[in-house]
Amino acid sequence: MTAPACRKPFVGWIVFAGTCAGAALLGLAVASVVQRRAETVLLQKVMTPVGAEEPDSTAWGSNFPREYERHMLTLKSDRPTKYSGSVPFSHLERDPLLKTLFAGYPFSVEYNDDRGHARALEDVRKTARIDPKRGGKLVPGTCMTCKSSDVPRLMQQMGTAEFYQSTFAEIDAKVSHSIGCTDCHDSSTMKLRISRPALREALAAQGRDPDAIPHQEMRSLVCAQCHSEYYFKDGTYLTFPWKHGTTIEAMEKFYEEIDFADWTHPTSGARMVKMQHPDYEMYLTGVHAYRGVACADCHMPYRSEGGVKFTDHHVASPLAKAASSCAVCHRWSEAEITARVESIQDKTHEQLQRAEAALVAAHEEIGAAAAAGAAGPAIDTARDLVRRAQMRWDYVAANNGMGFHSPQEAGRILSSAIDLAHQARLAVVKNDER
Repeated sequence: MTAPACRKPFVGWIVFAGTCAGAALLGLAVASVVQRRAETVLLQKVMTPVGAEEPDSTAWGSNFPREYERHMLTLKSDRPTKYSGSVPFSHLERDPLLKTLFAGYPFSVEYNDDRGHARALEDVRKTARIDPKRGGKLVPGTCMTCKSSDVPRLMQQMGTAEFYQSTFAEIDAKVSHSIGCTDCHDSSTMKLRISRPALREALAAQGRDPDAIPHQEMRSLVCAQCHSEYYFKDGTYLTFPWKHGTTIEAMEKFYEEIDFADWTHPTSGARMVKMQHPDYEMYLTGVHAYRGVACADCHMPYRSEGGVKFTDHHVASPLAKAASSCAVCHRWSEAEITARVESIQDKTHEQLQRAEAALVAAHEEIGAAAAAGAAGPAIDTARDLVRRAQMRWDYVAANNGMGFHSPQEAGRILSSAIDLAHQARLAVVKNDER
């Protein structure tokens, strides 16, 4: 018989060490799970009650310190992107043609880029657009609607219509907090909620219950209550022009039906509509909306700290945190993601510039013809065409993201704007030929 081979003594020690290491790793994994569950249970047990419509976000911060800390980062203005970001700048200085396009309207006096949510109240108080001494005009309390977390409480106390009918100064004296937690969350359940009447009324008109909308869709709708096109019905009542839909053509049809205009352009004499910031409407036509990606998925991506997963309330451009926003789905480097986004934005910007040049020429040529005595159907047609053209240009220009929310739709609309502006110029020429 052959003698059995002698087992090498160090093999046992290797097996023993491997077993110990595996047990240690398993223990760490179990400890992590236990810690996460413990933190969740602790939060549930020691939640400090938050009052109904509590406007002070610090009161919410005791229960959600991570979210509050990230929200307060919106006070900073140090994250520029190629076309915007959170660093303030003057659109009028960056693009002097805007002074001609918005002539006769407060946006020609001052048009600064918005800063973070925590700066919203400060910024609206400082703008020259609401100061007649600096070339602006007096505005109703409606203009405070999306600038302060005190608004939901005041609307409940005063009534929505009464809030809107107050002067800006009257409302300003009653608010002290910028955009905060209560604007998007129910204080008793912490669920997302729509706190602004305009969106609730627009959804109800579509046959939808604003309080029975799926959570993922709410992660966009809480943004839409402020990042949408609107007008002041009867002079003060904030209303979304969604009767026929949310496309530029649908909103144009609505404005034509009610014969609405924000101002008359002093050069061309055209009755103009100032588009506000139809970010949500543009988003609806893009691939992200089609795929069920919400605004918060990109602008408020998830973070993980101390074993806790939470939503990043430092609302900002996704390019400022591409690794946690874009790269979750698009497996490229941050540099490549940024380059791809900017290439799309560059194309939109090029079309915007062409549209602006055509619009300025149209306003000036219509004005020159009118000054020379031209009148009648041809001039009226030219004015209607330049109104429609500028609505389309402004629909894209007023959007955040430089067209990225829906590049194809932005390109389609701007192409139409350029075409309509040139049609307005041709109408003037035809009038001259007569």
